[in-house]
Amino acid sequence: MLESYQEHITERQKPGIPPLPLNAEQVKALSELVLNPPAGREGFILKLLKEHIPSGVDPAALEKAKLLRSIALRERSSEILSPSDAVGMLGKMRGGYNIETLIELLEDNELGDAAACALSSTILIFGFFDRIRELAVTNPRAKRVLKSWAQAEWFTESPGFHDSLKVAVFKVPGEVNTDDLSPASRAGTRADIPLHALSMLESRYPGALLEIGELKKKGYPVAFVADVVGTGSSRKSAMNSLMWWIGEDIPGVPNKRRGGVTLGSQIAPIFFNTARDSGAIPIRCDVSGIKSGMVITIDFTHGRILDENGHEVTAFSLEPETLPDEYRAGGRLLLIIGRELTGRAQDALGLTVNKELFLKHREPDTSSRGYTLAQKIVGRACGLPGVRPGQSCTPKITTVGSQDTTGPMTADEIKELVCLEFQAPLVMQSFCHTAAYPTPDDRIMHKELAQFFKDRGGVVLKPGDGIIHSWLNRMILPDTVGTGGDSHTRFPIGISFPAGSGLVAFAASLGIMPLDMPESVLVRFRGKLKKGIFLRDVINAIPYFSLRSGKLTLDKKNKKNIFNGKILEIEGLDLTVEQAFELTNASAERSAEAAVIALSQDKVAQYLRESISILSSLVDEGYASRALKNRISAMEEWLSNPGLLRADEDAEYADIIEIDLSEITQPLLACPNDPDYIRPLFEVEGEKINEVFIGSCMTEIDHFQSAARIIGKEGKILSKLWIAPPTRLIEKRLSESGEYSVLRALGARIEIPGCSLCMGNQARVADNSVVFSTSTRNFDNRLGKNAKVYLGSSVLAAVTAALGRIPAMEEYLLRIEPDIILVQQ
Repeated sequence: MLESYQEHITERQKPGIPPLPLNAEQVKALSELVLNPPAGREGFILKLLKEHIPSGVDPAALEKAKLLRSIALRERSSEILSPSDAVGMLGKMRGGYNIETLIELLEDNELGDAAACALSSTILIFGFFDRIRELAVTNPRAKRVLKSWAQAEWFTESPGFHDSLKVAVFKVPGEVNTDDLSPASRAGTRADIPLHALSMLESRYPGALLEIGELKKKGYPVAFVADVVGTGSSRKSAMNSLMWWIGEDIPGVPNKRRGGVTLGSQIAPIFFNTARDSGAIPIRCDVSGIKSGMVITIDFTHGRILDENGHEVTAFSLEPETLPDEYRAGGRLLLIIGRELTGRAQDALGLTVNKELFLKHREPDTSSRGYTLAQKIVGRACGLPGVRPGQSCTPKITTVGSQDTTGPMTADEIKELVCLEFQAPLVMQSFCHTAAYPTPDDRIMHKELAQFFKDRGGVVLKPGDGIIHSWLNRMILPDTVGTGGDSHTRFPIGISFPAGSGLVAFAASLGIMPLDMPESVLVRFRGKLKKGIFLRDVINAIPYFSLRSGKLTLDKKNKKNIFNGKILEIEGLDLTVEQAFELTNASAERSAEAAVIALSQDKVAQYLRESISILSSLVDEGYASRALKNRISAMEEWLSNPGLLRADEDAEYADIIEIDLSEITQPLLACPNDPDYIRPLFEVEGEKINEVFIGSCMTEIDHFQSAARIIGKEGKILSKLWIAPPTRLIEKRLSESGEYSVLRALGARIEIPGCSLCMGNQARVADNSVVFSTSTRNFDNRLGKNAKVYLGSSVLAAVTAALGRIPAMEEYLLRIEPDIILVQQ
């Protein structure tokens, strides 16, 4: 094992990255070597034991805990590891398999004090707390542990927040999205943080890593700066990669880093929260005066950024107020867990709470106004009538979703949180991003990740079942709160706050999630749609009319975006729940933190009845789990006494945008390569299109049926056409009703249910091609290298595929006449 691992170390040294942590089998072998070390290898063996084994409830950590337990309890002996040293190593395992032994050692006269010290600095205690509290009645060491927790020594003995920090600036002008930091084409390496970090900015800013290396030679930490930071997906791998290059190692957690400073005029909300959860420092400020290569001083005390001559470059307000505590604790989530532990210990000892231990959130001003729909939904999850913007809260999480390109990272975070059973009522894992063209590593991941989630009570889909959102939406409950490890986890009923893997793991493990309630922007529709205008055009109308009113700008420098970090609330449309998801889904491209839409109770009830039928079929097919059966029961309970929350008439919004549907006179397209860059059809007509994609979570069965009728009537396809249904249920119906036969006969490329081209991590369009797509976003290089991508409706996509170019309005209307009825309902 040692020789093999040494070879692995040497191989990883070539690109300059550390070796992978040891797995369980390797730790078993290492344990034997600790007990019987070969001469001359003692130091190497101890180094591996100390630094190269994952923490928490990873299987490798279990093997490490077994070894250390046997030595600490003197059941076995080692000439290179004493019982006292074993206790010290147990104390650095951060929780999980080490706790049982440390509690037992509190009774040990020789090692009890060391065990008490180890437990005092551990906060991932959870179910073991009651045992220590009970033991404290008779055991002074256990009482000492409780007292340490009550005084928050786990926090106060950690290094404090900076008064000021001098950093070297690495700046990427314009917008940097999460795909730039964590390329979809490299998704298979995301769980291997150092390896994946090598691809950071490879397309957006070639040479970035060399430049960061040169900046580090200045002798200061490097701060990452961009005009707009972190738009796009929720992938924590973007933050992991960034922190790998600008952060610091985490003791006891191999191949992962925390900390680092990110500055942006705008920082996308999911990215901002992921930075907080990761122990980093995100700062929103005007970065126009900050240049790459500068050495600046960030004055946290006075909220200023100074150049090398001491002149103020820009000012900022550190937000939220608790950020210094979050940083000190190692991240927001650890702070929440630690504060809870401190509170429980204080209660157990009957101590008065020390209000000076932790910074407090500033409470919003009191208001006599009513609540918005989102504020009521979150309020219900908190046991309150509503939650005001700016209010810090911890809603109960009813539904959690995970997918396969972020799932391995989520699993690692779950293990670090020492979770062996989910506390959220329903946690679902899908395999939609890697199903079509799985690599050998993907196939292993499919098996291992599925078992991991099943072992903790999750609902697990299979490769080929389809897209996470299309299935998860069938499992949600009205007026509840959820989250998911994908930025398009945007529930059409209730509300969801998509998040990075760390927060998703927290929500799944504990059944709650922290939330600083955002403000809401209301989009109110009125009027009727004109002929040839479809729901995707309505979606694109939101940025289109916002651009016209000056509430949204395309320029990334000092960009305006009224939706950034807010909740998008929508009313005025009579839609099905499936249609509603297209609107809430697209709030991701607005950089909104979440979205809600007002729907009729009848439509929601009909949807739940269909969902019960679909979920019951899953149970019959062998997908049975307690969570799935409980969710069916909860839906039936709602149907027995239906009711939906509604916004109060005097609810207060940050802004209200009114859109008259009759003013949408032509189809609206998102143009290359920005989902905010909306133009009417007549401005882009005639553009030659090389490839057309009809698929993604933005599609439903009627989209494919309409496309098949249009293309079948034309009898030809002049652009390469990709078809990817969102679920196997839709695939089955299209096969049975004949649409697939029509499309295949004309040369369409039919993909298995799943994400296909949308993410660009497997199949991709040809380099430099011009594409029309029904997918979610059109960032640079997402669907293909240097591809120019238009986004629009499936109907316009079908006409475009048949003609090989974007049509003029007249020829478009001529070809869709039979399908107008679909949108006029």
